[in-house]
Amino acid sequence: MTGSDRSSAPSPDRASDLAADLALAHRLADAADGTTTARFQALDLVVDRKPDRTPVTDADTAVETAIRDLLAAERPADAIAGEEFGGSVGAGRTWVLDPIDGTKNFLRGVPAWATLIALVEDGRPVVGVVSAPALGRRWWASAGAGAWVRSGAAEERRITVSRVAGLDDAYLSTTHLNSWAEHHSREAYLRLVDATWESRAFGDFWQHCRVAEGAIDLAAEAVVNPWDVAPLQVLVTEAGGAFSDLSGAETFQGGSALSSNGLLHRAALDVLGPVGE
Repeated sequence: MTGSDRSSAPSPDRASDLAADLALAHRLADAADGTTTARFQALDLVVDRKPDRTPVTDADTAVETAIRDLLAAERPADAIAGEEFGGSVGAGRTWVLDPIDGTKNFLRGVPAWATLIALVEDGRPVVGVVSAPALGRRWWASAGAGAWVRSGAAEERRITVSRVAGLDDAYLSTTHLNSWAEHHSREAYLRLVDATWESRAFGDFWQHCRVAEGAIDLAAEAVVNPWDVAPLQVLVTEAGGAFSDLSGAETFQGGSALSSNGLLHRAALDVLGPVGE
């Protein structure tokens, strides 16, 4: 299981359309960065809680509002699905938004948070931008055009996954260990930890971006929402890796996520086993 999104190159017209959509996604991310950086560590930051008890800040809602307004002007026919104001992914084109992924980090002053933007066509992410201004990094990809990163003022560079071929040499990350007890199996994740060389909890978007860069080899999450991982699917697969839910389905809508360098994907799924085991 490897980067199947790159099995065929898009036609010149298709590539041009994707380039235009990617350019728009960067503009959306620029607008988001202006709001998030201004509100990061602000003394008057307003924090509320959603029904599921996860935090939401005034920056989250302001960013999603700004992106939706820009999309309404630039792509009025496209659907939008976002963490704060809802929507769903159906047939056709849908922009999938997470205004601040890593809100808990954001409100505690930890710089590991990002705005996530994806364009999904007929259920498949084809453009993805992940902008983490407090880290000084932005990652992006589009179908057939590879995966890229820019750090600060440095030039953009193409990224690829690692070539680690054995679990016993693999570097693994997850988000919150307790989520495995609730949504899959804590014991299953610990089996994967025991099977790998090293493990950390980089969490959220960052761990999947690090898989795409080849810095780590596996990132597993027992529970995700579509907006948490939509741009990460195209980023990882365009970097040559694999992305699926924990059943092995190549989707960002399966409620869980596993990204890898591709060489380790099947072995990791086998160790994790079905939900509840």
